[in-house]
Amino acid sequence: MNDCAALLALAAETAGTGALTFRGRSVDPLETPQRLTVAEAFDRFATVDLLATVAADGATDRDALAAAAKACSIRVADDDTWADVFSRILVERIEPWLGLERATILYEYPVSEAALARPVARDPRVAERFELYVCGVELANCFGELTDPVEQRRRFELEMDEKARVYGERYPIDEAFLEALAHMPPACGAALGFDRLVMLATGATHIDQVLWTPVARKALEELSADDRR
Repeated sequence: MNDCAALLALAAETAGTGALTFRGRSVDPLETPQRLTVAEAFDRFATVDLLATVAADGATDRDALAAAAKACSIRVADDDTWADVFSRILVERIEPWLGLERATILYEYPVSEAALARPVARDPRVAERFELYVCGVELANCFGELTDPVEQRRRFELEMDEKARVYGERYPIDEAFLEALAHMPPACGAALGFDRLVMLATGATHIDQVLWTPVARKALEELSADDRR
């Protein structure tokens, strides 16, 4: 988390700016990021007790979360899974409020939403996963690696059970990956959208303005026309 905060400051310094900006929003890159757990965010912005729908072993209660979502006027379809409802609340009620006055670190995702991340020692319902938001833009997805092959196998099997239920098919479990986990030391990592960070540091209004790969002029013109509409 500290590395991500330092990277924001470095990006602004490199670009020669005192603020990260995007479509009228501005954030001071030197200000300490807000740290907010996912459960706190659900309570604050959607009045939903998220962890009341997650069991100690990580199992989720779809009906309980659906009822909470409906109570705050979130649309829920009959075939929505717990993950579908979770994502809809996150996108509609929480993400619009993240990273507005300062960067936000949203952390401790439910373990069902962090398939490769290790659980938090004090609360196995949540995982060592966080995301970084600036100006309402998600910049990074980060987590501590799960290195327990037994737990990882259990999660894979649960995912395949759900896939079979929904789509009527399942994929074989990657045995080589599970074998390698047994020899993997403690590790963590972050997937940060460098092009998104450059966009915020330069004040670009669209990510295509900072992509290093060639983009057809016609496609850019069409995209600009869509923005004007």
